Amino acid sequence: MTGFGKGESYFENKIVIIEIRTLNSKNLDINFKTSYNFRELESEFRKSIVTFLKRGKIDISIYEKSTDLESHTKINNEVVEDYIDQLKGLSSNSEVDLLSIAMRLPDTIKNEKDEKDEISNNEKSKVISLFKTTLEKVIDFRGQEGKTIFDDFINRLSLLKENLIVISKIDKTRIISLKEKLKKSLSELKISVDKNRFEQELIYYIEKYDITEEKLRLNNHIKYFKETLNLKESNGKKLGFISQEMGREINTIGSKANNFKLQKIVVQMKDELEKIKEQLLNVL
Repeated sequence: MTGFGKGESYFENKIVIIEIRTLNSKNLDINFKTSYNFRELESEFRKSIVTFLKRGKIDISIYEKSTDLESHTKINNEVVEDYIDQLKGLSSNSEVDLLSIAMRLPDTIKNEKDEKDEISNNEKSKVISLFKTTLEKVIDFRGQEGKTIFDDFINRLSLLKENLIVISKIDKTRIISLKEKLKKSLSELKISVDKNRFEQELIYYIEKYDITEEKLRLNNHIKYFKETLNLKESNGKKLGFISQEMGREINTIGSKANNFKLQKIVVQMKDELEKIKEQLLNVL
């Protein structure tokens, strides 16, 4: 399920920023992008992620921004001069051009601030607290999205139910029409037939197009989907299985339809079911 949360915490001369982004995934895939100082906290952050987010591709960025106006980066003069001396032996370009080339080479800029200084316990506790606050924002974001998805499911289930009612109405006249069509075709042949044998064959033929069981099962699947949707625990996989069963019944109704109007409704139902399956990728 998609989600996003961002938090900031201010210290004496810097700001710590945490961003958590989540995307759809069948499994739990956690990726950290943190500065050296916060590496030791990753295991604790991971425990919180496993507990509260369960599933998804989760990217976590933790970085610092200095609020100190005094720059800690300086040009490494000795390295730059050495690069220029070496380049003179390879090129006849002006010193300005050589300087431009040298400044793009490694180690020409040095950072006087030691990034490997250990952070204090006070800073650790603040960063952990900030992480939990940011995680709560992600959970709230996912909760809001979940409410939208829930409403979408209810709406599409209602449409499936309405289409099933229309199918039942069409089905009543469909069988009668099918019988009349067969009788008319037989009468046009102008041959005598055994009425009892004809009725037996007609019953056998009509049974091949009977969708009573499929309609009943589909109705039960729609009801079961809605009941499962209202349960408190995560049931994404279970809902996926139910949607597959719904698809089987709809496909069978379509294969037995032998009626344009009924087949048209089946196409609409398939479309609604596909949209339900797409949304199920966002359900835990």
